[in-house]
Amino acid sequence: MLNGMCNGSKILRNATVDANAISLLAKVLQATEELLDTCRFAAAWNSSLTVGNQGIYAGLPSSRTQSYSTPARAGTGIAMVKKLLVDVDCGVDDAQAIMMALAAPDVQVLGITCVSGNTTVDNVCRNSLRVLKVCGRLEIPVFRGASKPILGNALSAGHFHGQDGLGDAPDSHAPSSEMIQKEGAVAAMIRIAREHAGEVSLVATGPLTNLALAVRLDPTFPELLKSLYIMGATLTVRSPSFLHPFLCTSVVLNARGNTTVCAEFNFAADPEAAYVVLNEFLCPTYIATWEFTCRSKLPWEFCHRWLAQDTEKARFMKQIFRHSMEVCCGGHFDNEMVGGQGFVSCDSYAMAAAIDDAFVTACKRVAVTVELTGTHTRGMMVLDNLELLKKKHKAFVLEEADLERFKALMMAALK
Repeated sequence: MLNGMCNGSKILRNATVDANAISLLAKVLQATEELLDTCRFAAAWNSSLTVGNQGIYAGLPSSRTQSYSTPARAGTGIAMVKKLLVDVDCGVDDAQAIMMALAAPDVQVLGITCVSGNTTVDNVCRNSLRVLKVCGRLEIPVFRGASKPILGNALSAGHFHGQDGLGDAPDSHAPSSEMIQKEGAVAAMIRIAREHAGEVSLVATGPLTNLALAVRLDPTFPELLKSLYIMGATLTVRSPSFLHPFLCTSVVLNARGNTTVCAEFNFAADPEAAYVVLNEFLCPTYIATWEFTCRSKLPWEFCHRWLAQDTEKARFMKQIFRHSMEVCCGGHFDNEMVGGQGFVSCDSYAMAAAIDDAFVTACKRVAVTVELTGTHTRGMMVLDNLELLKKKHKAFVLEEADLERFKALMMAALK
C-alpha cells in the first residue's frame, strides 16, 4: 500500500489536481499514520499490560488517541460480583438491557434510577417495575429522577417505543406505583455510590440528566464510581464500503443522527447534561454510540428465535416489542435509520460491555465533548483527535464487539 501511495504521489506531482483530491490524499496519509500508531500501541500493550485499579485498560500507553483490542481480565479463580447502578428512560431496549443484567451471573443490580426520555419519568418508573416483576426481582429499588432536561422541553420517542414506552401493551397486573422509592434518583445515586465506593459501575441508557445533576450536587460523585457505561452519541466514522476511485481508501462519514441531523436521541434530549458528564466524569468511561450499535446489528432471524423461547420473559418481550418491530420492518426504516436490515437493541450493547469484559474487542481512547450551539450539530459528540482541547481524561469509544457473546447474553436474558 505504501509503494502504491508513493507511485500515486508521483502521478499527482505531474498532473493538475483539484482541492478535493489533495484533501483525500491527506486523509490517506492520516489513516496510514493511525494504522502505524495502532501497531506500535499493540506492541506496547503486549509488553506492558497490568491489572489494577484502572481496570482492564491499566498499563496501556495513554499519550495519544489509540485504537486497540480489549484484553481479558486476569483470572483469580474467584468470581467477582459486579455491582451496577442502572439509569434508564425505560423504553423497550432499556427493558432488554435490564433483563440482560438481571440474568447475568455474578452481577448485582443495586438500583434503577429513572429519567424522562423515551417517555415520561412516571411511565419510566412504572415500566421499570414491570420489568422487575416479570424477572421476579421486585426487591430491587426504583427511584424517580428528572422529569425534564436541564434546558428546554422534554423529547419523546413514543413513535417508536409506544406512548407508554413499552409498546402500549396493556398490563392489568402491573406493580403499584407505591413501590417507587420516596428517595429521589439523584440522592440515591450519590448514597449508593458512597456505600460502595470504588465498586459500582453506572450504566446510563437514557438522557444523562440525572448524572449531570448528581455531579452538580456532589462534585466527588464520579470519583466514587468504578466506571461509567453510556449508550448515546454519534461520531465521525470511517466507512470501508465507500472507495475513492483513484486513492482506494475509505471515506470519512460525518455523524448521522437518529433524532436530529447529527444527534442521537439520548444526547439530543439533554445536550447540556451530556456535556457536563463527558467533561466532569473522570472515572473510566465507555461509550456505545449510535453508529456502533448499528454496525453491530443482529439478523432478524435471530430476533425471531430470541422471542420464540417458551418462557414468561420471552412472551413479555414479544408483547412489548411488537410495536417497535412493526416500525422497524415498515417502510424504509432499516436502510434509512440503521443502515441496513437488522435488529438493533441499542441499550443492550452498553449493558453487555458492563457485564462481560470479553464483549468489546476494540475501542478508541480519545477525548470527547458535546456541541451545544450548532444549528444542525447541537447534541453531537465531538472527538478531539488532534488534542486541541488539552483534556487529560479520555473516554473509550466502542468500535468492535463479539456478537456471538452478545447473542448469548440476549438469549439468556429471556430464559
